Amino acid sequence: MADNTDKVEKNVDGKYYVDTSCIDCDVCRTTAPNNFEADEDEGYSFVAKQPENDEETEQCDEAIESCPVEAIGEDG
Repeated sequence: MADNTDKVEKNVDGKYYVDTSCIDCDVCRTTAPNNFEADEDEGYSFVAKQPENDEETEQCDEAIESCPVEAIGEDG
């Protein structure tokens, strides 16, 4: 389960976040491409944009379920 006290710095404020256990596997960026981006220099993904509609929310929820290291979380 993602740790909301250990979020990566680049996450935008909001419900969804990525913590430092991310291994940058690309699953979240493939699942929710409008919401996740990669920090290629540091080797992790982060929430670049919080969902703005039901489709994006569903994609972010799917990313949480698909994350192999459970690095994606949601507060709320």
